[in-house]
Amino acid sequence: MDENGLTVNLIGYHVEAVDGRIGTVDAVSDEIGEGYLVIDTGPWIFGHKVMLPASVITQVDASHRKIYVDRTQKEISNAPDFIMADDPPQRPYAERFPYGIP
Repeated sequence: MDENGLTVNLIGYHVEAVDGRIGTVDAVSDEIGEGYLVIDTGPWIFGHKVMLPASVITQVDASHRKIYVDRTQKEISNAPDFIMADDPPQRPYAERFPYGIP
């Protein structure tokens, strides 16, 4: 949600790690308690797509279309690869996050 309490479509937003830009949001799941982002790291890691729990988001800047996360570029690059499937990842896949989901 933005500062006015409105839902914001995060697809296409730039993702800023604590140590710099890491990519853009490619997909979003907003399931309660299991939300995640698929980040396309683009040329930074040669088109690598990773999955991050929504709980790592610290700030959403809708005016600049940026999301800030509390992870480093290295932590994000080590996150699980996102592999396209017809269905969203199930819980065992989500447990592969190197820093877990609460």
